[in-house]
Amino acid sequence: MAKPIVALMYDFDKTLSPKNMQDYGFMKGLDVTSEEFWAACTKLTKAHQMDSILSYMYMMLEKGHGKYMLKRESFRELGKSVKLFPGVQTWFGRINEYCESKGLKCEHYIISSGLKEIIEGTPIAGEFKEIYAAEFLYDEDGVAKWPAMAVNYTSKTQFLYRINKGILDVTEQRALNEYVPEDKRRIPFRNMIYFGDGDTDIPCMKLTKVNGGHSIVVYQKDKKESERLISENRVNFAFKADYRKDSPLEKAVKSVIDNIAATETLKKLERRSGF
Repeated sequence: MAKPIVALMYDFDKTLSPKNMQDYGFMKGLDVTSEEFWAACTKLTKAHQMDSILSYMYMMLEKGHGKYMLKRESFRELGKSVKLFPGVQTWFGRINEYCESKGLKCEHYIISSGLKEIIEGTPIAGEFKEIYAAEFLYDEDGVAKWPAMAVNYTSKTQFLYRINKGILDVTEQRALNEYVPEDKRRIPFRNMIYFGDGDTDIPCMKLTKVNGGHSIVVYQKDKKESERLISENRVNFAFKADYRKDSPLEKAVKSVIDNIAATETLKKLERRSGF
C-alpha cells in the first residue's frame, strides 16, 4: 500500500528568502534602486488598474531591455544570487527523512508570486515536485515577450486544490473542478502544511487551516504581523524564519508530522473496522 503523502507548500520571497528575488542580481544590472523599481511598479498598477504581478513582470521587461538578455537562461542565472534563510538548503532532506521515519512520504511545492525562472536557478529548485509561480512566454529566439502565468495572492489558492486532487498540470481545468470526496483525493488538506510571511499569503494560509491542515507564518525581526495573523485565527503558528536543525520551526513542523502520522494510523483502523 502506498504511503500517505504530506505536502509542504511554500511562498518564496520573505518565506524562504529574506527579500524579493528581483532585489538580488536583477537590480544590480539596472539604473534604478530596488525602492525606485517597486515604486514604479506600484505607480503603474494604480495608473492602469493592473494586477500587481503583471505590473512587475512588465517592469522587468521594460527596465531590463538593453541591459539583460531577457531569456529563460538569463533569469535562471539570476537565481544563483538569491540568498536563503539559515538552514533552508538542508531543510528538505531533514524533513523528508523524518517523514520516512513516520511511514509517510513528503512532497514540497512552491506557490509564489515571484518569477518561476529565477526560482529554477536557485540551489533548492530540485527539491520541489512543482514550482507554481509567475512565468514569461518566450518567442522563437527564446526572448521573454509576454506573461504566460501570473500568480497573485488570490489565484494562489487554485494550486492548493491542484495539489489536493493531484491535478498538477496548470492547463487541466475540467478535472480540477470535478467533485472528489476528500478521502479519495491524493493529498487530503489535513496532510498539508503551508508556509507564508504575511498578507499576500492569507488566502492560502486560511484555506489550509480551515480545511484541517496547518499554516505557519514566518518572520524575520518584527513579530507584529505574525501576531496579528495568530490573533485573527488566520494561521496555526508563527516562528522566526530559521530552518536550521532543531530550530523552533523545525520542531513544530515535526510535531505536525507526528500528528499527521497518528491521524493516518487512526484512519487506517477506521477503514479496517468498516466505519
